[in-house]
Amino acid sequence: MSVPFLAFCLVLISGALLAVQAPLNATLSRAVGSPVNAALISFLVGSLALALVAALLRAAPTLPAVRALPWWAWCGGLCGAVFVAGAAYAVPRLGVATVLTLGVASQLAAAIVIDHVGALGVAPRAVTLWRVAGILLVMVGTLLVRRG
Repeated sequence: MSVPFLAFCLVLISGALLAVQAPLNATLSRAVGSPVNAALISFLVGSLALALVAALLRAAPTLPAVRALPWWAWCGGLCGAVFVAGAAYAVPRLGVATVLTLGVASQLAAAIVIDHVGALGVAPRAVTLWRVAGILLVMVGTLLVRRG
């Protein structure tokens, strides 16, 4: 199996799991009384699962590699926590499809800016008319999903 094909499959599966995660966390939020508590529990369960996989794969970062990281490299978990808590709050109010399409639209808008300026360690990729058109189509899709 080729690496790009495996990456493609992993993204498809993990993307579908986001659709499952959103209502699971909304249910958890109702049960524990807060989207923040739901996100905390979700991240604890996820952290335990990742620790188990890391142990099974014997994957451990080296101390020099960890020390060499820029400060902003540690903020990925914060971004995920905001999304998970926000989705746990929004799903009962907007629905899974609206939350996820709006999330994808905002991800793409941020991604095109990050790509264009080469922020956060990624290689710069210019904004093109095709990329902007694609994002606008996703945004229109978000409106259609919300209205439907």
